[in-house]
Amino acid sequence: MDGLDGKIIGILQQDGRASNAKIARELDVSEGTIRRRLKRLIEDEAIQVLALPEPSKLGYGTEAIVGLQVDPGKIEHVAAELASAPQALNVSITTGAFDLFVWVALPSSEELHNFLLTVVGNIEGVRRTETFVIMSVKKRTFAPVF
Repeated sequence: MDGLDGKIIGILQQDGRASNAKIARELDVSEGTIRRRLKRLIEDEAIQVLALPEPSKLGYGTEAIVGLQVDPGKIEHVAAELASAPQALNVSITTGAFDLFVWVALPSSEELHNFLLTVVGNIEGVRRTETFVIMSVKKRTFAPVF
C-alpha cells in the first residue's frame, strides 16, 4: 500500500459512495487506476466498502461491551461462538484482565439480559463476565483516518 492507496481510502471514509470518476478527479489520476487500486485493496482485504449503520437509529437502544474471562484453551471456541451471535458487532481476543471483549447492540436492556443468560451463559469455557453498558457514543469509527 502506498500514498495513493491511502488517499483513496481517505476519500471513501468521507464518502463511501464516491464514484471512481470522482476519486480520480480529486487525485488527478485515471479512472482505470482507481478501479484497479480499489479492486486490489478489496481483494487483499485491506478495505471493505460497506454501509455503517447507527444502531440507535435502527431500534437498538442498548449497546454494551462484555468482557469475558475464559478457561485456558477455550478462547478460540468462545470467540467463535460469540462471533456467530447476530447481536455481536465485534469480538476481540485481548490481553489483560479479560480474554475477550464482545460489543453487542440490542433493542433493550431486557434483551441484553437475555443475551447474557441464554447466549453467553451457555458457552462452555466462560468463567466470568463483566458488562459495560454504553451510555452515550461520542465517536463511532472502525478504522484509522487516512
